Parts: sequence; C-alpha cells; structure tokens
Amino acid sequence: MRSVAFKRVERALVGRIRLFTTADSSARMALVRQHGTNPELLVRAACTDLRMRYTTRNRDLPGSPDLANRARAWAIFVHGCYWHRHGGCVKASSPKSNAQFWTAKFERNVERDRATRAALVRRGYRVLTLWQCEVESTKTLAKRLRLFARVLGYS
Repeated sequence: MRSVAFKRVERALVGRIRLFTTADSSARMALVRQHGTNPELLVRAACTDLRMRYTTRNRDLPGSPDLANRARAWAIFVHGCYWHRHGGCVKASSPKSNAQFWTAKFERNVERDRATRAALVRRGYRVLTLWQCEVESTKTLAKRLRLFARVLGYS
C-alpha cells in the first residue's frame, strides 16, 4: 500500500509535520458527501410532514444550514457524529494514523459549529442541531422536530 502526501490546505492544521495517507483512505474520504446525505433527507421528509417550509440553499447564512426558513428565522443543522464530534457517541471515533492532524481538524470543526450557531442566534434565528445517530431513530427525530416546531409556533 503506497502513501501519498496530504493536501497543502490540510497540512496547515498541524504546521510543518509531513502527513501521509494511503490512496485507499484518500479515495474513501473523497466519497463522503457534504449535502443530500441520507440523514439530511430524512430530516427534510420529517419537516415536510410537519408542514415546516424550508430552503436548502442557504449559503448566505452563517454556516450554510442544511434547512432554514428566513421568514420564521429558524435553521436546522444535520451533523454527522464523526465529523462534528457528537459527545459520548460511538460514531465519534478518531483515526489512529495522523492523530495530531485529526485532533486539530475535529477541534476546528467543533469551534466553527459553535461560532456558526452564535452568529445565527445573534441574527435572531432559532437553531436546532440534529445528530446523525438521532436521525436514524425515527421516533427520536419526530420527537425533536415536533418540539422544535411547537417552539416556532407551528401547530
């Protein structure tokens, strides 16, 4: 198995340490979707069932929420437990190779999520974060969304 150097952008996270990854790992990580994931599609369907109107093109809002309604000022993020470090979740494991790089990357993701949420709240938005493991349980998803919809004034 041949190792290749990480991209320059990623190397900036750990300074001058030279990181390597296998071609298999790189190809596998390139397949990870950012939008239109199965958990996100499940949340969209549940919001539609609750008659919560939303948009999915939200690049003008801080953090580009997965779903948002500007008129009612709410936003929903559907976070993967691995990438966004869901505390206490078994899916939030850490790779053993290049541990320093991954630790820095995950810490940056968590900090960016915190800053994004604060920026939306400052704009007057109500923000809900749904985790991948919660979405996999239709019962948990329905309960969280019904509560959020009730707080927002949906019937």
